[in-house]
Amino acid sequence: MPTAAGTLYLVSTPIGNLADLSPRAAETLRGVQLVLAEDTRHARILLDHAGVRTAVASHHEHNEASSTPGIVARLCAGESVALVSDAGTPLLSDPGARLVRAAIDAGVTVTPIPGPSALLAALVASGLDASRFTFFGFLERRGADRTSALAELAALPHTAVLYEAPARVGATLAALAALGGGDRPAAVARELTKKFEEVRRGTVAELAKYYEETAPRGEVVLVIGGASAPDPSAQEAQARARAHALRAEGRRPREVAAMLAKEFGLARNAAYKLAHETETASDVPPLNP
Repeated sequence: MPTAAGTLYLVSTPIGNLADLSPRAAETLRGVQLVLAEDTRHARILLDHAGVRTAVASHHEHNEASSTPGIVARLCAGESVALVSDAGTPLLSDPGARLVRAAIDAGVTVTPIPGPSALLAALVASGLDASRFTFFGFLERRGADRTSALAELAALPHTAVLYEAPARVGATLAALAALGGGDRPAAVARELTKKFEEVRRGTVAELAKYYEETAPRGEVVLVIGGASAPDPSAQEAQARARAHALRAEGRRPREVAAMLAKEFGLARNAAYKLAHETETASDVPPLNP
């Protein structure tokens, strides 16, 4: 008779305060044959605090591809495994998606054990609309992907939540303000559930000024209020400025038009018109004329 497959548990762990580990999470960690963690030393502190003696193995972005087949084989053989991140809910800006997909494809039951989440904690403490939001994770440090993400943030009509490195908080907020988002409400939450927890609220421009002068310490979550309905003339000016910038990078008009259509929601003909108006990169217009 074939052995029934085990279960892959996705266990949420504290984002700072060890007392936030739920009784169900602790019981699950005790009952599995293996705990997978990004940093086994970090996980061992939590497990020892909860009196869990289960074996721990590394599972992170650098070994996920190579370790996943063996873990799935153990699951299919009847063992149960728990996946934890260093803090919060697995897979949210953390590794594990490859393993979850492989387990599902192999017919293994995947069960979440809900609990702490930095993005949800920051969202509900921000005072901003939580009825609809988009989670961006960590933005790229530079390049086209970062530029595209910032443009999407600038146009987003509902709340956005993102993680950011402390040293880049001021620059990210300043970049959003430069794209016309300076008056939007925002909150910077840091060290949530820890001794020095702080949620600072204000406009994007106010917070940009503060954090450009005083870089925050600890883990940071940014919550940005949605954009107001765009002023057509202001949107056209921003799109034209973006077109000039893209042409200055050496991009072809066809590529510029496609990016304008995606970032600003422009009709194809309007995007092509702006792209071809900027045949030279000189005399770049300001974002806020």
